Amino acid sequence: MGAYAQEDTTNKLVQFTGIIQNADSSTVVVPFVSIKNISYKNQFFASNHQGYFSFVARERDTIEFSAIGYRTTQIVIPESKDNRYSEIIKMQASITNLPVVVVLPWASVEEFNLAFLALDVADDDYLLAKRNLSRESLLAMAREAPRSAAEIQNYNAVSSHLNMVNKNINQRYANPLLNPFAWAKFIDQISKGKESN
Repeated sequence: MGAYAQEDTTNKLVQFTGIIQNADSSTVVVPFVSIKNISYKNQFFASNHQGYFSFVARERDTIEFSAIGYRTTQIVIPESKDNRYSEIIKMQASITNLPVVVVLPWASVEEFNLAFLALDVADDDYLLAKRNLSRESLLAMAREAPRSAAEIQNYNAVSSHLNMVNKNINQRYANPLLNPFAWAKFIDQISKGKESN
């Protein structure tokens, strides 16, 4: 014979809505906050990008709000006359100061001194730039480095523009010397000119 657990229906349902804000500023909202109903099956909800949330809970449920960079906040839903409860939740920013850590690739100062003394000193900036911008160096980098999206887009735009310009320049216009109507008009004008003289 099966046993069934009965849900607690002594507390009435409430539509719980609200906005989650930073406790230090009333204009800064805290987006995408995880909301957990601890009192009722650990139900999970989340606020939207504007810090707004709305869900159904029961009176006297404990609701927990948590977000990265903020202290966890809990509230208890009070009794409500019209089955609705709204609240502005203030979350306190959690600031953790970490100690300063200096990362060195050498185990000791002596190893650093040995590595520094063995360091090959580079040429001056002009010679480095001249070597890096030589034709051979640029061709080698062009072979190895893939083109970026911006380069491809610029190349396509320039090619498209040049194609349009060349199309207009190379467009064949009608030559008036090959037009029979232009020749007829020209001959007619000459013959009329001789008659007038």
